[in-house]
Amino acid sequence: MTAVETIELAPGYRIPRIVRGGWQLAGGHGEVIADEAVGDMRAFVDAGLNTFDCADIYTGVEAMYGRFNALQRASGQPLLQVHTKFVPDHDDLAQVDEAYVRRIVLRSLERLQAPRLDLVQFHWWDYAVPGCVPTALVLAQLQREGLIAHVGGTNFDTAHTRAMLDAGVPLVSMQVQYSLLDRRPAAQLVPLGRERGVQLLCYGALAGGFLTDAWLGRPEPAELSNRSLIKYKLVIDDFGGWAAFQALLGALRAIADRHGVSIAAVATRWVLQREGVAAAIVGARYARHLPDTLAVFRFVLDAEDEARLAPLLQAHPGPDGDTYALERDKVGRHGRIMKYNLNKD
Repeated sequence: MTAVETIELAPGYRIPRIVRGGWQLAGGHGEVIADEAVGDMRAFVDAGLNTFDCADIYTGVEAMYGRFNALQRASGQPLLQVHTKFVPDHDDLAQVDEAYVRRIVLRSLERLQAPRLDLVQFHWWDYAVPGCVPTALVLAQLQREGLIAHVGGTNFDTAHTRAMLDAGVPLVSMQVQYSLLDRRPAAQLVPLGRERGVQLLCYGALAGGFLTDAWLGRPEPAELSNRSLIKYKLVIDDFGGWAAFQALLGALRAIADRHGVSIAAVATRWVLQREGVAAAIVGARYARHLPDTLAVFRFVLDAEDEARLAPLLQAHPGPDGDTYALERDKVGRHGRIMKYNLNKD
């Protein structure tokens, strides 16, 4: 059985370096068979992947994890370690107060059927609306009350991450998009994390499935089937376009051949070996790809692998600017496809 790498995210709190993502369970990628998805959670836990990511805005996902937690409790087994999010709706930002935060946190606790939230990752859609730091301080208060074990953020840029830390918010992590195609966190957020003890939990390591063998040698798609693929196709365009992307896939295939693994495993391993990265979040509806996911722990990228990738990455720096800055521009290419008001009962 493959040994799963783990890391201490906070004192006394250890997680596997692959966190099972929950976005694909929200229904935006096709039909979700809830009974099968809940049943397959056992395979992840038995393999050592006991930490699951979700969000209050992922429709039905917290409740699915709660169903599994109920089964665990009934059989005397440990509950899942769940990293959820607090994402107030864009249109509500000006009205967010302690009561609003408390209501959402209590709702997550009820859905997850858990005594406290292991990690709450806070997101704020619009910096032009004041209140993100005071809201983060409310989460810190709920942590002191015992409703939350750890506080993190998601998709904050470096300046606002620093502002929360300076105000006394005990951030242990920041969830960000980080991949071979999108390396924005490395420039500013990683040095801040090194300075202040904030580790990265990274989504998008496989660019919504683009960084897999399935896309090697394929022509550029004229249409895409879901918003996630549209989002990551924009990242590919910023990386340098389809030809540059195919060159990257070719290099990854050569590295994968050296190690006897898939392109997906190499792309994920690359993220795990970046400075400041605690774990990569790998999305899955079911356990069908679990063996390939676990393959990331069977090898490491060596100097020869890094040297093969270096010229491509140097020639194609990818999206520019600080973390999530492009996505915050609501009229820009990246921001126009976002959905900003999903936190309803």
